[in-house]
This record gives sequence, C-alpha cells and structure tokens, in this order.
Amino acid sequence: MATIVITGANRGIGLELARQYAADGHEVIRTMRGPDRADPPFGTTMALDVTDAASVEKFAAALDGRPIDLLINNAGISGPARQGATDMDFDGFAQVLDANVLGPLRVTQALLPNLRAAEKARVAVISSRMGSIALTQPGHVAYRASKAAVNMAFRCLALDVAPEKIAVVMLHPGWVRTDMGGPGADIDVTTSAQGLREVIAGLDEARSGRFFAYDGQEIPW
Repeated sequence: MATIVITGANRGIGLELARQYAADGHEVIRTMRGPDRADPPFGTTMALDVTDAASVEKFAAALDGRPIDLLINNAGISGPARQGATDMDFDGFAQVLDANVLGPLRVTQALLPNLRAAEKARVAVISSRMGSIALTQPGHVAYRASKAAVNMAFRCLALDVAPEKIAVVMLHPGWVRTDMGGPGADIDVTTSAQGLREVIAGLDEARSGRFFAYDGQEIPW
C-alpha cells in the first residue's frame, strides 16, 4: 500500500480523496489549517499552512526519512471578490498566488527527499481548466492566473525530476459541489475524486507534465 500526502484534506475534494484512498487501505497523511471535518476523523492528520515557510519546514521535518509515494497538492483558495482585469484587489491577488502557486511548489520542494526515497513517486496538483489560456473567459482573473501559473511551474517540475523517475500531473477536478464550487456545480465530490484517482493511477513518465480533467480528457493549457 502507498503512503499518500494530501494537502487541504479537511474538506471538499481533498477530504474525499483521502477517504477513498484510506478505504482502499493506503496510508493517508492529511494536512490542514483549520478543523478536521471528517466524522469520525481518520488517517494521520497534521497541521500545515502552505503559505507559511516555517509551517512547511516543520511539516517536512516531521516526515524526515519517510518515503512518500504520492503527493497531492490540493490546498488552495478562490480569491477576492474583486478580481477583474479592470478592477483588481491586488492584495487579494497576491494571496491567491501565494496559496495556489507558491504553496504547492513550496510543499513539493520540501518533500522532494521523501519522494526520491519512494519507488516511482508521483506528484499531482489540483489546478483548473480556468487556468487554460486556450479556454480563457472573462472574470476571476486572480484565480485564472494562479492556475495558469501553477500549470507552468509543475510542467517545469516534471522536466526537472524526469531523470529521477518522478511523474507529475496537473489536474482539473471538474466543477464540483463544494464550499468553493457552490451547490449549483456539475458534479459531486465522490465523482470528482474517483475520476482524479483513475487519472493518477494511470500516470507514468510518458504522461508526466500534462494537464488532465477528472474524466481523463487532456486539456490545452
């Protein structure tokens, strides 16, 4: 069974991914800033703020020497109310970039020794088709820009770690009925998580650095 780290695993997609992997017998390490919403709690829960370098360093130190087979960078935020190209909350924009771009890269870099200690480790980042330049629509500029940026960062990561047989994937979870997606979204968390797991399970070196939706469709980015 694999050892799996999932950030932002106290609610929504992260929590459901953790539930499904744990149900299959994997060892799941769930990280979170806020209270645990699992009832009853399960797996190993650890405090982590992906925007805080000291928190990331402490988290990595606690896992020192422990191989990690799969890291899922799920933690992220949607951004401020004002995030138009002609009316931007720039402080809010900076917070989105920190949480959605720097955060996943910060965590991944800190856990590289753990990933290298595993056999054929995998790294996933929950992105969004809203970050696709080819599919751009108006609005939500901070969020869209953060997802475009994290796609590029993890595409570069895939190239950097390719000689070490670590595969990397960017994932669009769909429009999901969560706190972020809202009650009118297309799919539930169970469907999204099941699809994401299938894509991750099929990840190999040939597919590393690519951008896929939960249903397996490759997304232009």
